Amino acid sequence: MLKKVAFTLCPAIVGSLLFFTAPASAHVSVKPAQSAAGSWETYTMKVPSEKNLPTTKVVLKMPKDIEFQQYEPIPGWKVSTQKHDDKSVSVTWEATDGGIQEGQFQQFTFVAKNPDKAEEAAWDAYQYYKDGSIVEWTGDKDADTPHSITNITAAKQVTDEHGATKTENDSEESGSSALDITAIVLSAAAIILSAAALIKKKRA
Repeated sequence: MLKKVAFTLCPAIVGSLLFFTAPASAHVSVKPAQSAAGSWETYTMKVPSEKNLPTTKVVLKMPKDIEFQQYEPIPGWKVSTQKHDDKSVSVTWEATDGGIQEGQFQQFTFVAKNPDKAEEAAWDAYQYYKDGSIVEWTGDKDADTPHSITNITAAKQVTDEHGATKTENDSEESGSSALDITAIVLSAAAIILSAAALIKKKRA
């Protein structure tokens, strides 16, 4: 009888444990996790509220070599920026109506220009709750509150400020093509002149 009760209770206990520990695995993240060097990337920061209190403010510090450009406005949130001595920029989203409630998450979208060289970009985020407590998402990948990482990689294709994709060698290729066409035209002209001179000589 005891074994039967134990087997009956075990799934319920495991389920309860999973329910209570699941929120702990959620954290502030910035996507995409990989982006091309030199591109204007559209990033999305996802912020879950892990306490039984609303999140009322989120501050995201741009990695040193990433240039913040634009943000997508969201009803109920005001946005401000601050420059630091190291020339980096912090962007603050502050709730004007309720914030992110328990069991909810909010996504904040913005555009930034990536550095021209490959590197690892770390996003330090600071999550403020209504009671004044702050969770600093600034640790490494093994920390309890890790920061999000985007790998900036070298790529042949990049996205410009208009959202168009271009190849880094486009200008070189177009220049080479122009030179090839010029060479062909000059060669054809030389052949025509040579033929005309030969005909003129024969007639003489």
